Amino acid sequence: MKLAKHMRFGINTFLFTSPFTNKSTSLFKTFKKWGFDTVELAIEAPEHIDPQYVKGELDKAGLACGSVCAALGPDRDLRGTPEAQANSMAYLKGLIDQMVILDCPSLIGPVYSAVGRAEAVEPADYRRQWKTVVKNLKQLCKYAESKGRQICMEPLNRFETDFINTADQALAMVKDVGSPALKLHLDTFHMNIEEKCQATAIKKAGKLLGHFHACGSDRGTPGNDHIDWAPIAAALKKIKYNGDVVIESFTKDVKVIAKAAAIWRQIEPSRDEIAVKGLKFLKKTLG
Repeated sequence: MKLAKHMRFGINTFLFTSPFTNKSTSLFKTFKKWGFDTVELAIEAPEHIDPQYVKGELDKAGLACGSVCAALGPDRDLRGTPEAQANSMAYLKGLIDQMVILDCPSLIGPVYSAVGRAEAVEPADYRRQWKTVVKNLKQLCKYAESKGRQICMEPLNRFETDFINTADQALAMVKDVGSPALKLHLDTFHMNIEEKCQATAIKKAGKLLGHFHACGSDRGTPGNDHIDWAPIAAALKKIKYNGDVVIESFTKDVKVIAKAAAIWRQIEPSRDEIAVKGLKFLKKTLG
């Protein structure tokens, strides 16, 4: 597996479907026509796809699988009950196995916890949870290393997790895990809520930035929002970021994801517009 030598632009399948299955590969032709280089597959369960088939369809469309997006519900949690930890580990390792067949370099997302788990725990509890996640991530990263893959860990906003909200916290986790397979995944939507300055967070991540989500401040079209994109572009250039930039926006069309991401109203005229206009803006601004 070789990482990309230049910035590529991708689209997360959650914008168009949930769950992603073999049938969903019919989207690939359109993604290619719009000008995307990569697809970020949101694989909710490994049994939903035949990775060999999906790889064939990607090849046919002239696209790469740049990343696999982990979906972590309450029963998948590396800081949860022993059962939730075991479920999460089995699921994430299963995704890594599929990534080898998909020729995909990066497993991305908030791999440390169930999304939506936000509790005000005591500092001693938080430290215990931290140790549990470090132990589990060491094991997961060792597995990723053995398969030649990387894990890009995403800080989420305070409404979606109480565990890792900022680049600083994520960097502390990377340091404690101590694996070359563990990188950072930053997202403009989450950073817009949690970081004092998005550009500073990007520069702090530096060479450890393995993946990047570009979303509007309201989860809509990047560029059709209030985010100051010029410093973000400059920071990515300064750290010589050459990984994937992926649009991960959501609409009301995919009901299960709309509920999970709290999309209660129509943010943009259509999801096609998010993809097409967003890509055009990102290529002009970051490319």
